[in-house]
Amino acid sequence: MTESETRAERSFVLLFRLLMAWTFLYAASHQGIFNPKFSAAEFLGGTKTFHDVYAVLATPAADPVLTFLVSYGHLLIGLSLLVGLMVRLSAACAIALLLMYWTAHMDWPFIENRNNFIVDYHIVYAVVCAYLIYKRAGHVWGLDGWAGRLPFVRRHAALQPLVA
Repeated sequence: MTESETRAERSFVLLFRLLMAWTFLYAASHQGIFNPKFSAAEFLGGTKTFHDVYAVLATPAADPVLTFLVSYGHLLIGLSLLVGLMVRLSAACAIALLLMYWTAHMDWPFIENRNNFIVDYHIVYAVVCAYLIYKRAGHVWGLDGWAGRLPFVRRHAALQPLVA
């Protein structure tokens, strides 16, 4: 790989990481953190294809916990991607969340509406997050490289995969 290709590739990795950070931070701004009317259970209550799976989570008793987890999960994923710290963990959590949304929007074989046949933006975003894991995106102008060199992280092997 030439120097310009390396620089271009690193620039795209950073761009994808920042775009996904914005996506999750923007989602967090519209949920329970800044919008007290947001309800994750209300959202999941409208599922069609996997209604029986999500009905368990859409109960009034589970709503406060689920809403908290979704809202702050988006915020933490977005912040992690923004600063490039623990990107492997946050991108893996993002993939799980995106796949959950994909199935929650599903009216098989359509996603959200008849314009999206099987694949929609949730799948595209999940693939971008997988790419960020593969390319070690936290090491591209992020804090994962710095955190990986900390003596505390080096002494505790369980922490090393988080910033690898």
